Amino acid sequence: MENILDSTVGRWRRELRGTFSNNSPTVPQWELDLEKGDDGGYFGPGSAAWAVHGSMTTLVAGIQSLLIQALHPGALAGVHDHSNYRADPLGRLAGTIRWIFTVSYGDTAAARAASEKVLRIHEYIRGSYTTNAGAERPYTANDPDLLRWVHLAFTQAFLGTHRAFGSSIPGGADAYVADWAVAGALMRVDNPPTTVAEMEAQLAAFLPELRHDERVAETIAFIKDPPLPRSQQAGYKVLFAAAVASLPPDYRELLRLAAPSLGPVPLPVTVPAKAVLGVVRWSLGSPGPSEAAARARRMRLGVEAAPSKRG
Repeated sequence: MENILDSTVGRWRRELRGTFSNNSPTVPQWELDLEKGDDGGYFGPGSAAWAVHGSMTTLVAGIQSLLIQALHPGALAGVHDHSNYRADPLGRLAGTIRWIFTVSYGDTAAARAASEKVLRIHEYIRGSYTTNAGAERPYTANDPDLLRWVHLAFTQAFLGTHRAFGSSIPGGADAYVADWAVAGALMRVDNPPTTVAEMEAQLAAFLPELRHDERVAETIAFIKDPPLPRSQQAGYKVLFAAAVASLPPDYRELLRLAAPSLGPVPLPVTVPAKAVLGVVRWSLGSPGPSEAAARARRMRLGVEAAPSKRG
């Protein structure tokens, strides 16, 4: 019986790690390579970025970020017209994780190179979409407005879900927005917000451009029920519910999603979500490979105790 249990747990752990690494049987080489480099990176221990991105709340944030991004018809057109997320969802997820962790944990050269790579890929993502005013508008994924929208949606989702389900953030919420403004600048977002108030003001300016339509409904359906291994499906349902419950009300209404409830009575999501995140943390271990590699690099360079670097 013990051998069967060990085998089952081992298989579940492999499947879980595979979900985040495009089914890599080992730690991806790019994570190990974060130990290389010539400086401490843009962020370090004690930074808001490490606190948020090293937390399991990123699992809820990733879901919520995709939901929010889908509300902009230009951003969704790029995904619909050019992405193979339905055929290869794990590949797209792994690519996004690689960029986030390289910027968060890599040295400055690696962070810049990873961002430039994404921007080069964006050059091929072109098309057109119909605005809410009925005008046909051409786009590329590197359009300033779309880059800003994606950055804002990401920042809102990762901050909001961490505040709902995570621990404290060094320096508070403004510190995280300011930290991740570095990533915005690397992605050529002009004047990315550095405070929560600025972020909320920039998000509010996009509200007239957002909408729910058939493409949004299809995207929500896919995000709600992605092709995950059976061992992960129950936990994912809890995390999806947590992502919906912690959405800002304006976005939840636009998405036509409702917080979990039993009739008029709201259902609790915090305790179940934290339980699932705790199990995932136990399975994947802490710190993760990217953070461990960054700490090893910083130790080698003698900057482990140095403050996080911005700019």
